[in-house]
Amino acid sequence: MANKIILFLLSYLIWLLLTWPFDFSTGQINVQAIVAGFIASILVAMIMREISYHRLARLFNPLRYFWFCVYILVFSYYLVKSNLDVAFRVLHPDLPIKPGIVKIKTRLQTDTAITALANSITLTPGTLTVDYRNDGYFYVHWIYVTTFSQEEAAARIIGRFEWFIHKIFEG
Repeated sequence: MANKIILFLLSYLIWLLLTWPFDFSTGQINVQAIVAGFIASILVAMIMREISYHRLARLFNPLRYFWFCVYILVFSYYLVKSNLDVAFRVLHPDLPIKPGIVKIKTRLQTDTAITALANSITLTPGTLTVDYRNDGYFYVHWIYVTTFSQEEAAARIIGRFEWFIHKIFEG
């Protein structure tokens, strides 16, 4: 119950900061925005799954935000690089592709981290997350398979993202 109260208060605070229903120059308060935020925050607290104090404490860790900013830069680099690679393959007269599905293992444990990694793989052109199994394996469609070794494929596909995602969501 305490977790839901904390989630309600956090949601309501964010709502008030985003809508800012107070006009100090005229002394007016937008009561509709305050009531709407109150109701929305109650719904969020009731619908959202339980959060733990440990996870909530990690939310306020500034180091996570630093690693997130670094991850955005790294992801952007690989996004541009992959786009150029796929454009080259599409525009090349011989269409140099060797598609296949590779099985790679991740060390990430939390649902949020696994989802972030799967989305990072899919958003990078040339790779697509096809499936994830509870045993920690991703099945990834790769436009140009260079190896079927799980370790090498993991290093090339998820190695560039996994470390950062671990620092952001699990570290």
